[in-house]
Amino acid sequence: MTSQVPRIFSPRRRALRLARALARQRRDEAARFVWEDMAEEMAERLAFVRHEPKRTLVIGPCPSPLGDYLARGGGHVEDGNAIDPESPFPASGFDFIAVLGQLDAVNDLPGALIHLRNALEPGGLVIASFVGGQSLPSLRAAMLAAEPDRPAARMHPLVDHRAAPGLLQRAGWKDPVVDTQTLTIRYSALDVLVSDLRDQALGNALADAGSPIGKAALGRARAAFLDRADEGGKVPERIEIVTLTGRRSLAGT
Repeated sequence: MTSQVPRIFSPRRRALRLARALARQRRDEAARFVWEDMAEEMAERLAFVRHEPKRTLVIGPCPSPLGDYLARGGGHVEDGNAIDPESPFPASGFDFIAVLGQLDAVNDLPGALIHLRNALEPGGLVIASFVGGQSLPSLRAAMLAAEPDRPAARMHPLVDHRAAPGLLQRAGWKDPVVDTQTLTIRYSALDVLVSDLRDQALGNALADAGSPIGKAALGRARAAFLDRADEGGKVPERIEIVTLTGRRSLAGT
């Protein structure tokens, strides 16, 4: 009997949140710090292993730290934003694939990791970064306070980085490495945090997102968020970034 993958996320909503975030990036004031941190980390890893790809696929944005590195190498860079990471890729033979975000909202993460490996040429490298399970405790607390009696599903379940090594092994990645780092940002209002998340495609992609939050519930959420403010009047929020690195074997398996 074939097991069915639970449908937690909507691929259509995942694609829409990225498209909307990329459109929002045209504003000078748009938040970019999560994507830029991911891109900087990727560029540093590529430089450390002296990998200068000739054919790259980028799924997600390509901020300057990564874009500059790839441009200096003179290789061809393809836009993979139309690709569904949960389906076999329409092209293969890449010697480097970068994934910024997206994997936080896939129903079949092991399957997505297999598709990434299969799209590489033998010996090719993939680096995938996404927001992990230790993220956004202040926002989660505010959402629970907003609807204490019957809370709606408004935030994603996120991947625990401790499960990632096993997932990479199951997907057949060679030399898998899992790293995490944490960003802490201080906010004066809940709405600013939500705007920053939308700027970077970190909004809701749930298949069943529920009805919009009501005015009274939103007021409770804003108040609960500010209850966590520090002595400076701002609320610290944590974002955990999980980075997966691995290769396809030289045998192409």
